[in-house]
Amino acid sequence: MPHITIEHSANVSDHHDVDALVAAVHAAALANGLPEVAGLRTRAAERRHYRVATGDPGFAFVAIHCRIGPGRDDVAKRSFVADVLDAAEQAVTGTPLAIAWSIELTEIDPELRINRNHVRTAMEDI
Repeated sequence: MPHITIEHSANVSDHHDVDALVAAVHAAALANGLPEVAGLRTRAAERRHYRVATGDPGFAFVAIHCRIGPGRDDVAKRSFVADVLDAAEQAVTGTPLAIAWSIELTEIDPELRINRNHVRTAMEDI
């Protein structure tokens, strides 16, 4: 854990390298120390159908959703979301877009989740 999804309006990828944004967010999450490397997954989901505010094509959004396992205190969680959001914003500096940024962290109920992580097993063999 965690799983990070970067949801963004399609015009973000018209002006920026979304792979670089994913890499920056992933690196910031690891540097923060909250997740272990084997459990971290970061991905982006482009939204082709969207409207931001008045619908001006220069308006965009990036909504980052972080899902983590339980057990971290509020200080650690606040630090994590701040570090991730800062890295995401820095990854798209110089943008011609007015971006509405948001980040949200949700704890996953361990009783209602099944996880079969073969990545962790493969990493042990390295």
